[in-house]
Amino acid sequence: MPTLSLLLGAFVFVALLTGLVRRFALREQILDIPVLRSAHTTPVPVGGGIAIALIYLFAVLALFAQGRLAANECLAALGAVFIGGLGFVDDWRHLDVSWRLPLQLLAAIWSVAWLGTVPQIHFASWVLPSSWILNALAVIALVWLLNLYNFMDGIDGIAGAELVCVTAMSLLLAIKADDVALAQLSAVLLGAGLGFLVWNWPPARIFMGDVGSGFSGFALGILALLSLQHGSMQVWTWVLLLGVFIADASVTLVRRFVRGEKWYEGHSLHAYQHAARRYKSHAKVTIIVILINLFWLAPLAWMTTVAPEWGMYLTLVGVVPLMVLAAKNAAGVPGIAGRSSTQTETA
Repeated sequence: MPTLSLLLGAFVFVALLTGLVRRFALREQILDIPVLRSAHTTPVPVGGGIAIALIYLFAVLALFAQGRLAANECLAALGAVFIGGLGFVDDWRHLDVSWRLPLQLLAAIWSVAWLGTVPQIHFASWVLPSSWILNALAVIALVWLLNLYNFMDGIDGIAGAELVCVTAMSLLLAIKADDVALAQLSAVLLGAGLGFLVWNWPPARIFMGDVGSGFSGFALGILALLSLQHGSMQVWTWVLLLGVFIADASVTLVRRFVRGEKWYEGHSLHAYQHAARRYKSHAKVTIIVILINLFWLAPLAWMTTVAPEWGMYLTLVGVVPLMVLAAKNAAGVPGIAGRSSTQTETA
C-alpha cells in the first residue's frame, strides 16, 4: 500500500476511534482527576492512545503478511503493543512500579532478543563493537524511552506533537534510505499522531494516557532499532530527533536524583511544565517544542545521515544547548507553584 495512503488511513482511523474512546471513557468514568500537581483543572477522559496502538498493531501485521517485515522484526515490534496493553491496565487500575518496571524490562528484553545483535555504534573515531553490552544498553534505552515519554506527557498536545515531529522526520529519512518497512511504519505513526491531535490539541478533550505515552516511547525505540538493523539511520539520528524530550527529562531526573527523590513518582517539575505555568498556555509551549524540532533538531538529524562520521558531534551541538535551556527553565527544581492549564473542557 502506498505510504501516503497509510498515513491518511491512520489519520482517519485514529481521529474517529479516539472520538469513540472519549465517549466510552466519559460513560465509564475513566477520567484523569486533577490533583495538586496536575496541569488541568477539570476531569478529562483518558486512554486515547489506544487508537494509536491499535493502528500500529494492524500495520505491523500487514507489513509482515506482505513480507516487508521479517518474522523476528514483527515479533520484536509487537513488544510495543504489550507496553500499550500494560499502560491501558495502568490507566484503568493503577499498577505499582514494582509490577510495571519488571514487565517493561521483560518487553524490552523480548524485543531486543528477537531483533538480534545491535549493530556497532561510532563515537567519532572510536567504535563500540556489536556485543552483549550493546544489547543490554538497548534494553535499558527502551525502558528509559518509554518512561521518558510518559514523564513528558504532562501538558496538552506535547506528546502527540512530538510523535508527529519525530515520525515525520523518520519517514523522510527512511524514504531517502529506501527503507520501505521503516517508512511505512513511520507513516502510520505520523498519521496516528495527527489523528490524535484532533482531540488532544489544547485545550485537550482526551488525554493519551499511559496506554499511549508508554507505547509511543517504546514504538519509537523499536523504529530506531529497526533503522540501525537496516542501516538506514544511526543512533545519533534518533537522539537528535528526540532531543527535546531527552534533554528535559534527563536534566529533571538528575536533579531529582541528586536530591534523593524517587524518580518514578509523579511530579510537575519538568522545564516544559514550568514554562506552561509561566506563559499560562499549553499551546505556546507545545508550539515552541514543534519549532525546535523542525528548525533545530531535524536539520541536524538529517546531517547525521549525510555525514555519519560527525554523528556524535552533531548530537552534542543539538542536545547540549537544549539541556542548558532546560536547566535555565528550572527543570527538576521545586518551588514554582500554580497550575498552567487553560483547560475549559468539562467532562
